[in-house]
Amino acid sequence: MIDQYYLILVVPALLISLFAQYKVKSTFSKYSQELNSKGLTGAAAASLLLRANDITDVRIEPVSGSLTDNYNPSSKVLHLSEPVLSKTTIAAVGVAAHETGHAIQHAKGYGPLALRSMLVPVANIGSSFGPTMAIAGLVLGFGPIIDIGIILYACAVLFYIVTLPVEFNASSRALVILRETNSMNEEELKKVKNVLSAAAMTYVASALTAIASLLRLVLLSRNRRR
Repeated sequence: MIDQYYLILVVPALLISLFAQYKVKSTFSKYSQELNSKGLTGAAAASLLLRANDITDVRIEPVSGSLTDNYNPSSKVLHLSEPVLSKTTIAAVGVAAHETGHAIQHAKGYGPLALRSMLVPVANIGSSFGPTMAIAGLVLGFGPIIDIGIILYACAVLFYIVTLPVEFNASSRALVILRETNSMNEEELKKVKNVLSAAAMTYVASALTAIASLLRLVLLSRNRRR
């Protein structure tokens, strides 16, 4: 269903999201060409940060793809992609340090991370079925279906919003520990921050897109009931 709200709200958010994806890929590519002065691989940087926080029960394992790095709290596994795991670039250390930041959050009992983990099941349902139900309700003119769809999607939007402090905090922790352990000099830390800032843009863009989509459904619902 294409309407004025989609054009006014969702399309600009989607364009911002596309730019953010371009920015993170180009920034990662740029700093993937620069080696760090300590010769740290992504895996070595992750191990260093884990040791600095007395974390001994997190495994580091490879994962296929590029920019697919992640930390799984349930299995306590830090997955690092091939361009990160064994490379000694600025970008590799930055990405590895960020993902290790999530492992540190988990070990320290960081509240927003726990909340995000709790929201995953309902967010998956909400993002998959919420918009479809709301649109179906609008087409059929059946208010209860519209309401259920909007509520479900609102849970998914909440997940995107909670993700923001989780991601920003992980990057902040990574930069602090890299500095405290003298793993990188100040010039390199600035470049790592550029990598992390570009990545943060993608999360902000995703949240904006989700919020815009939810607002569109709410406005369509309101107009339908007039």
